[in-house]
Amino acid sequence: MSRAVVLAGAEVRVGGRSILGPLDLSIGTGEQWALLGPNGSGKTTGLTLMGAWRQPSRGTVDVLGERLGRADLRVLRRRIGHVSHRLAERLPAERTVLETVCTGREATLVTWWQTFEEAALAEARGLLAAVGCEALADRRLASCSLGERQRVLIARALFGKHELLLFDEPAAGLDLPARELLLEAMASSAATGATGILATHHLEEIPPTTTHAALLRDGLVVAAGPIDDVLADDPMTACFDMPIRVEHRRGRWAALAAR
Repeated sequence: MSRAVVLAGAEVRVGGRSILGPLDLSIGTGEQWALLGPNGSGKTTGLTLMGAWRQPSRGTVDVLGERLGRADLRVLRRRIGHVSHRLAERLPAERTVLETVCTGREATLVTWWQTFEEAALAEARGLLAAVGCEALADRRLASCSLGERQRVLIARALFGKHELLLFDEPAAGLDLPARELLLEAMASSAATGATGILATHHLEEIPPTTTHAALLRDGLVVAAGPIDDVLADDPMTACFDMPIRVEHRRGRWAALAAR
C-alpha cells in the first residue's frame, strides 16, 4: 500500500524543549485515522506537520510523497484539506457559504483572483447538499451556526479534491445534534477515497468509517494501528493514566472511567 503520511523520528522542539516526538507513524493512502490523547499530548502539533504548516526539528516527514524541507509547500498544501473551528474563524465572515466552499480549490481564504465556471459552482452546491447545507449556499458565513460552519468546511475541503483531509477537533463546542450531523458529513468524506486524519479528545466524536487510531501522550505514541486494537481498555488506560473501560456499539465508540 502507498503511504499518505510517514513520520520517521519526527520531533518538534520549541524553546529547547520537545513538544512532539520523536514520532514514528505511517498512514496508508485512503485510511481513516483518529489521533487521541490528553491535552498537551501533541495532536494538533502532529497535524501541523502532516498539513505541511510546520517543519520537523529533527527526523523526516513525508506527506503525499513529498518530503518536508525539499518540497514546494505552496503546491503541497493545495493537495491538503483542513477542517477546524480555528480555520472557520479565519475565513471572511461576510462572504457567502458558496464562495467559502469555492476557496477550497486553491486552499485560500478568499476567491478574489479566481473564476469559476457554472459547472464548478454546480459542483460546489452539490457538495453542500451532500453535507446537509444546500439551503445555506447564498447566506453569509457569519449567519451560520458553528456546526453549520464546520460542515461547510467539509464541503470546502471536498471541493478542492484534496488527497489528504485533516480534522482538528471539528466537533469542539458543538451540541449533540450538530455533532451528529458533522459526523455524518465526515463519514461521507471518507467515501471519496481521500486519506482522513482526525484529532480529538473524545471517542464519541470518531466517525464509524474510521479504520485506524493512534494514542499520544507527552508527544509520544502510546499505541497505533487498527482501531479495534488501539481503542481497547489497556492502551487507553496507559494513554490517559487512569483506569478506562472502552465500549463499541453499532460502529460508535465510548470511554468511561472504570470504577
